[in-house]
Amino acid sequence: MQIELKKQAIVSASSDVLIVGIEEDQAIQGALKTLDEATKGYFDLKKAAGVWPTKAGQIRTFYGVTGVEAASVAVICFEASHKGLKKASETIIGYLRGHAIKTADIALVQAPIEGLSMTAKAQLMTQSMLDADYQFDAFKSQPEPREPIEVNLLSETETTAIATGIQTGHAIAAGMKVCKDLGNAPGNVCTPKYLAKVAGDIAKMFDSLTVHVLKERDIKELGMNALLSVSKGSAEKPRLITLAHQGADANEAPIVLVGKGVTFDTGGISIKPSANMDEMKYDMCGAATVIGVMKTVAMLNLPLNLVAVVPAVENMPSSKASKPGDIVTAMSGKTIEILNTDAEGRLILCDAMTYAQQTFKPKTMIDFATLTGAIIVALGHETTGIMANDDSLAQSLVAAGDRALDRAWHLPLGEEYSEKLKSPFADLQNISAGRGAGSLTAGAFLQAFVDDVPWAHLDIAGTAWQSGANKGATGRPVPLVVEYLLSQVS
Repeated sequence: MQIELKKQAIVSASSDVLIVGIEEDQAIQGALKTLDEATKGYFDLKKAAGVWPTKAGQIRTFYGVTGVEAASVAVICFEASHKGLKKASETIIGYLRGHAIKTADIALVQAPIEGLSMTAKAQLMTQSMLDADYQFDAFKSQPEPREPIEVNLLSETETTAIATGIQTGHAIAAGMKVCKDLGNAPGNVCTPKYLAKVAGDIAKMFDSLTVHVLKERDIKELGMNALLSVSKGSAEKPRLITLAHQGADANEAPIVLVGKGVTFDTGGISIKPSANMDEMKYDMCGAATVIGVMKTVAMLNLPLNLVAVVPAVENMPSSKASKPGDIVTAMSGKTIEILNTDAEGRLILCDAMTYAQQTFKPKTMIDFATLTGAIIVALGHETTGIMANDDSLAQSLVAAGDRALDRAWHLPLGEEYSEKLKSPFADLQNISAGRGAGSLTAGAFLQAFVDDVPWAHLDIAGTAWQSGANKGATGRPVPLVVEYLLSQVS
């Protein structure tokens, strides 16, 4: 599906369907008022007769309307709010697919919505419609055929602002698609090697991107023994993937994004229960997030330097796997007692974060990981948990999530959580002794490997994918991250 701007009067739009909106419990106004006047009160009469959508999400279709060039007019009732416009955009896609529409003109971007500029409305509509139209059928023997849909956002004014919003919305949706495709791919396909290949393929598409991949031998030479303690139980060899975008002066310090890439997590020797273990293919959604973000940033050619670092491993039980009680020395020199091999994400992240700091000297570092089940207990599947050593960074990320409708919440870190990780045999242990505050002690573990740099940790275990009948990767938190990066260059 392609979404474009069409500069044309609403009455002369000649598509299969012209879509206009009306707010709940409101009189006919805006684009619909223009149509009503052009049709000599046709829509006012329909409304008075009760042939009309009255609740948000309802759509009424009118065919062969005299005075309108379009074959039909669909009136959608929506709530004039940030969330309301997103829901309306998603509903429109369902309508277009359900009615086998090939061309559609949408006159909704002009609707006044408090707090949203014309650019923001166009961006939100484009991103939401493309994301709602996502389909993953790469492994179907007979995928369901889908006809292309040509969608136009209609406007005669502020066309530059709308075009900018459409471009940004396309880029965010493309990044979300990368994230979803990687997350949804099965573990026997999406291996560490495969993640490296996808990163390389994306790098080839853009002049601003470069990719660098370290293999097991290189990782050993760097002393990344925490990472290797996870990968050594698997026949799949680890990779450390770096994908860099240069949009500013080469001497400008980059923002670094670190994404956990456990392509399948059995738990290792501390093996997980078998129920729903198939969903552990999603344990690389942190990696999928940062790779997706890099595509979006490259498409927009943002004027900043950005580096994604992905430690990619598979966590399997075997005669070579790490055992509870093993002690390893991380790249930083700190020793770690591994009390639970299923707390493996923090082990690969700590080495990747050390590598990122030593190699790139970032001005900001943010990591993304499906790290703990405890975050789901705390925040459910609606909200991402944020921990940070810098309150202003955390607040910026939360605000970006609010603007992107990709919600996050700032959680505390402190010495009391670090105390729970003290080991009698090593510098620290990879889990706390008690059951409480599991997400926070995981964040405290990562903080032990952060030097003097603003850092935030996003635990996306509750938001990166959904279970049940609509099982699949969500593409979150790509919108949040892109919104944050946009705020850094505005």
